[in-house]
Amino acid sequence: MAILVNKLSKIIVQGITGSEGSFHAGQCLEYGQNVVGGVTPGKGGQTALDGRVPVFNTCIEARQKTGANVSLIFVPPAFAADAIMEAADAGIELIVCITEGIPVADMVEVAAFLKTTNSRLIGPNCPGLLTPDEAKVGIMPGFIAKKGRIGVISKSGTLTYEAVHQLVKVGLGQSTCVGIGGDPIIGTKMVDLLKLFEADPETDAIVMIGEIGGSMEIEAARYIKEHIRKPVVGFIAGQTAPPGRRMGHAGAIVSGADESAAAKKKIMRECGIHVVDSPAEIGVTVKSALGVQVA
Repeated sequence: MAILVNKLSKIIVQGITGSEGSFHAGQCLEYGQNVVGGVTPGKGGQTALDGRVPVFNTCIEARQKTGANVSLIFVPPAFAADAIMEAADAGIELIVCITEGIPVADMVEVAAFLKTTNSRLIGPNCPGLLTPDEAKVGIMPGFIAKKGRIGVISKSGTLTYEAVHQLVKVGLGQSTCVGIGGDPIIGTKMVDLLKLFEADPETDAIVMIGEIGGSMEIEAARYIKEHIRKPVVGFIAGQTAPPGRRMGHAGAIVSGADESAAAKKKIMRECGIHVVDSPAEIGVTVKSALGVQVA
């Protein structure tokens, strides 16, 4: 079992003929054999990835011809918002946008448009998601993951990989790993994924990685206290960041008293989350929370 993507997912890649799109589409295809098409306006009728993947001019054509239900976007920032809305307009159920640097004003328009559709957006500015041994949608290194029963939610791309590594080190695999992105406006928030993992009968525990800035982790912590019965292990990045300075992600800036790492960790602990002070503690803490003897 998994959330959002599995071996039956059919993926198209918007921007597949660009260097980044082509490289990562190839990696996704090799991992799960799920890439069924690509989209580049003006290049319809061509093929990509050494003839293995047909290219279409539009998302709606790609969906009609391939039955795609997932779109992976590698489109430059100036055009990425339009690409997201095109995918949603075509009825693609899950849209994963890797692009970094999309203007906030563009994402305001995207967020409003998505409310009129049945599409879910992961990202932007994210590594995508991975269901081990089934489907890779994005840039996560598939070889570090192991199929299992721990769900992973993360704002940070590299810390997603570190969490997976720490879990595998102690013998725990993952049901699905989701990098949600660190921009001020993103499509899918922590609470959305907590609901999905709680409902998944084959996810036993959840790892939630946040960072300074914004209130998403606090909202998630309060939701966990009221609604989540599975163990949750949490980490907040940016513990040494000075107030008022952006650190890495566009949304990682402390502008309020509850947005620092210390404040978030305090609230998370009060809500019953097993908070770790270092990513190196994630694996052993998950094992302990599950009542498994730690070697």
